[in-house]
Amino acid sequence: MSTSFLSHFGNLKDPRDDKNKRYPLMEILFLTIAAVVSGAAGWEGIEEFGKAKIDWLRRFFPYANGVPLHDRVRVVMISLSPKHLQECFASWIAAAASVLPDEVVAIDGKTLRRSYDRGGGRGPIHMVSAWAKVNGVCLGQVKTEAKSNEITAIPQLLELLELRGCIVTLDAMGCQREIAQAIQEKGADYVLAVKDNQPNLHEAIVDYFETADRCGFEGVPVERHRELDSDHGRIEQRRYELVADLRTLPNPSAWAGLKAIGRAIRECTHNGETRVETRYYIVSFAQGAERFAGAVRGHWGVENSLHWVLDVTFGEDDCRIRSGYGAENFAVIRHIALNLLKRDPSKGSVRKKL
Repeated sequence: MSTSFLSHFGNLKDPRDDKNKRYPLMEILFLTIAAVVSGAAGWEGIEEFGKAKIDWLRRFFPYANGVPLHDRVRVVMISLSPKHLQECFASWIAAAASVLPDEVVAIDGKTLRRSYDRGGGRGPIHMVSAWAKVNGVCLGQVKTEAKSNEITAIPQLLELLELRGCIVTLDAMGCQREIAQAIQEKGADYVLAVKDNQPNLHEAIVDYFETADRCGFEGVPVERHRELDSDHGRIEQRRYELVADLRTLPNPSAWAGLKAIGRAIRECTHNGETRVETRYYIVSFAQGAERFAGAVRGHWGVENSLHWVLDVTFGEDDCRIRSGYGAENFAVIRHIALNLLKRDPSKGSVRKKL
């Protein structure tokens, strides 16, 4: 394990002066990851884990000076370059979990709610992550200062990832021409949700489907896919429609690779009440309603597969780490821990594995 670990993280730049390296960087980083995998939620927990498991840690690294105090761990981890740590993370996961053809990669943002620093005048940080649905792992993440800045963070995240043959999904915030272009340049397809932030495009797609509804889709080149789930008195029907007709869209050639428009209708009945949710999309492939459905469904699932687990299992929203790059780097460590736990072959929930 130490060889594999070093091959991906060994070139990480140590932020300390040469004279202040009683504990090697790789020992501190390895200790931190192992501790978080075992449930540590802060610097003190990392030190406690290290003291309890020093013999196990020495199976991988010397730890000639024992385990560093939590303050030493903190100083190093809040000073590490987040950009370089994220690059190491992306390199490691690319080697550990090869992306499958047609893998749905959902890119979505999450605010670390208690990472704000009121005294320093900083709001909570917002992490944009890429989640591979089939593999069940996070492929990478970048930080932005606010949700509204996801537009600038997403291209940075795309640069880190190997996406050839994948389907990248994004909510309406990511429905931008530059992002569509970047996805295509990575050799991937896209399914991008369209809302009022692209008013002309959204209006044209809604109008197209409503007109098609009125004429019974006569003459419309539509592909359909339906799904039905029922569980504990809840019935959910999902209908997907993919149409390779762009004639009514405003300037469709401005969207790199655009081939079709899509509509997803989710109807959920529970306790006698029915809720209907309709969403619209632009799509870079012209055929395959079932493929379109899998991409939409995959993006809907990222909330439970990634964000919910980070909050409930790792307590991310309650974490008060905020100094320096601490919040951002600890978020990366949590993603590493989650990936390791997800890839563990034993049965049971992430919490049980942890």
